[in-house]
Amino acid sequence: MPTTRHAMFGVVLGAAAAAAAAASCEPGVPTEQSRPTALVATQGARPDVPAPLNFVAHLTGASEVPARETPAVGEVKFQLSPDGTQLEYRLISANITNVILSHIHVGAAGTNGSVVVFLFGKTTVPPGGGRFDGVLAHGTITMADLTGPLTGHPFSDLIAAMTAGGTYVNVHTNDGVAPTNTGPGDFPGGEIRGQIRALGPTP
Repeated sequence: MPTTRHAMFGVVLGAAAAAAAAASCEPGVPTEQSRPTALVATQGARPDVPAPLNFVAHLTGASEVPARETPAVGEVKFQLSPDGTQLEYRLISANITNVILSHIHVGAAGTNGSVVVFLFGKTTVPPGGGRFDGVLAHGTITMADLTGPLTGHPFSDLIAAMTAGGTYVNVHTNDGVAPTNTGPGDFPGGEIRGQIRALGPTP
């Protein structure tokens, strides 16, 4: 026959069990099942796949080698795909005339280097085209677009060079009248230039 002491002990055990059950249901203590799917997926992502990156270059005549006196300016933005196999780009220019070509070159700031990607003018553009303001070119770059010293290289070699600051964008102009290099709109070797730099992961 239970005593008063036994009855009190039963009450204490019951209260402890109820408290434990309540604690296990607290919303502030996440379990593997309650964690957001995106978080779980991120922890399982392959470490060899690069995070998406943004790159940018601001183009001016002062950055050319040698420097050019010109009112022209430009900007190009790149975004690397999540799998690291392609770059989306958009090239904008203003106050520039007679554009014939634009490329990505390999080379450090203050030096000239080889062309590795065409951004504009892969199909011949005649000189003397006049003034242009706006989106000069946009598109997608893949391994198949690599040329010059990067021909046949993995696409990651271009990305590594861009990340390290070893590439630049150049916009070339030509008025079609001899001689060359007479002023704005007539710099076939390059009128505006900017070193490409990484901005970091995309939002």
